[in-house]
Amino acid sequence: MRIYPFTLLLGIWLMASNIAQADDEYELADSRGCLACHQLDMKIVGPSFKEIARKYSGNNGAESILEDKVINGGVGVWGNMPMHAGNIDKEEAATLVKWILGTK
Repeated sequence: MRIYPFTLLLGIWLMASNIAQADDEYELADSRGCLACHQLDMKIVGPSFKEIARKYSGNNGAESILEDKVINGGVGVWGNMPMHAGNIDKEEAATLVKWILGTK
């Protein structure tokens, strides 16, 4: 019976670490201005992060495509409103894109 409490505590710890990581990525998105146009599950100016994740689900090149859009900006996929180039480096862009694609 001692294994059960350990397993329970391990599960709680893993969930808490995932929540903390998601908070870090949300803060990164906020600090880079992404939240001015995007939210997790609600369209504002641009699509929600969940809409983006669903649209690119199953696309093998999604990470590369989205990293490029985060760094350089883009227009045309979601309408005529341009996405501005971010003040963000490649490593941060990759972190955000992995988080966004995991929100679906």
